[in-house]
Amino acid sequence: MQKMETKENFTSLKNDIIYDLRGVYKSREAEGVAFQLTIPTLQITKGEKIALIGQSGCGKSTLLDLLAFISQPTKSDTFIFQHKIKDNVHQKNIDQLWKKQRHNSLSKIRRQHIGYVMQTGGLLPYLTVKENISLSREILGLPKDDTINTLVKELGLNYHLKKPPKSLSTGERQRVAIARALAHRPEIIIADEPTASLDPYASRTVMDIFIRLVEEMGITIIIASHAWDDIKDLGLRRLSHHSLRSPEELKTETIVTG
Repeated sequence: MQKMETKENFTSLKNDIIYDLRGVYKSREAEGVAFQLTIPTLQITKGEKIALIGQSGCGKSTLLDLLAFISQPTKSDTFIFQHKIKDNVHQKNIDQLWKKQRHNSLSKIRRQHIGYVMQTGGLLPYLTVKENISLSREILGLPKDDTINTLVKELGLNYHLKKPPKSLSTGERQRVAIARALAHRPEIIIADEPTASLDPYASRTVMDIFIRLVEEMGITIIIASHAWDDIKDLGLRRLSHHSLRSPEELKTETIVTG
């Protein structure tokens, strides 16, 4: 007898919602010290500019890795990712994809819809600046257009295209990482303290350019930072979060809502 496939039940969402998380948890423990990120509810809509502010160890990177489908939730009631292909809205039940070990599907969603900017840039040392920026478009087989030329000009990278990343300054490497994340025009940019290693002036300059580019391209951006004063004037919505620690400081729980 042929096995019948069961159709998953998805949440009824407005078309502009990208992320819908409810009752999502991520726990880890090492050397007797435990941490848990708790997300009672979180919705992010298309075109939003989101900021998660907090010191190191509060769970910022953990949240970003969940949203980028890099890290599997320990428990999840609802974890829906919604995106458009042309005029059709598609929903993905991310928690079910993890449980079914559909790693290829998760990788494909990430590759097509998300650009990630790491603290350290994460550039490939054996590729030139231009090759690093072009990589995502080549992987996706996208046609040539003016996107890369525009990003290179806007980010002041014209004279660095043939250089290896190691020959660049820290600020230049971060600008290359931003260009690479934007090159395939993803629906979402996730940035983990992208200007943390820059001086205050360079940080503000790079962040101003970054936010302007995502606004012009209609991209949703989610930024983790420890410095709210540096980005609060850029029109970002700050997620609410607070941390609870046990008296012995052996367990920390950070609760994020938005």
